[in-house]
Amino acid sequence: MIRASISTAALALSLAGVAHAQTTTTPQPGTTATTGARTGTTATVQTPLGTVQTGAQVDAGVTANAAPVIVGGAPMLPTATIVANASKASNLTTLVKAVQAAGLAATLSGPGPFTVFAPTNEAFGRLAPGTLDTLLKPEQKPSLTKLLTYHVVAGKLDAAALKSQIEAGGGTATLTTVEGQPIKATLENGALVLTDVNGGKSYVTQYDVNQSNGIVHVVNGVLAPKLG
Repeated sequence: MIRASISTAALALSLAGVAHAQTTTTPQPGTTATTGARTGTTATVQTPLGTVQTGAQVDAGVTANAAPVIVGGAPMLPTATIVANASKASNLTTLVKAVQAAGLAATLSGPGPFTVFAPTNEAFGRLAPGTLDTLLKPEQKPSLTKLLTYHVVAGKLDAAALKSQIEAGGGTATLTTVEGQPIKATLENGALVLTDVNGGKSYVTQYDVNQSNGIVHVVNGVLAPKLG
């Protein structure tokens, strides 16, 4: 019990440190955010991610007949589940491995619907050295589950819905995650920014990747809940 408590505390410190690092780290210039759904008009804005193409008007009529969105070099079929699609994306392999280790593959393959903020391999790579390896150990399954479900919100929230909630909230939307703790959503120069309970920021780099059981927004940072 003592060893487990120390491990959990160490993980909490590691994740809190990452929250600060991600807030202060500037992504590489030229990083591009794209939308999965077709948009009515497009605006180019400068954000901490570089040049971002954002849809000013999201077309809510996008269906399975639309051309598949490409994530990590693979087509994301709107008729496939979150897990099935993510398993094909070369930039989401760490997330898929973590989902499998936490025993969440069946849940995220279920009917949902779910909104998933999916960290890339690069995002997981920014965790403190050894943090991910520790989280993937069987004895850390509860902590890993908390971390992953902190990236999931019940229901299907596309970019337009998130923007509406942010505007209705006076500039900030509070999203209750499946894990239970909230994340804050705001707009920064037209880009969607997520802030965790530790103050760490993560930017959405690809919006509106429709799935048969929800929607995925790809993000460039790991959101950290309080593990204690």
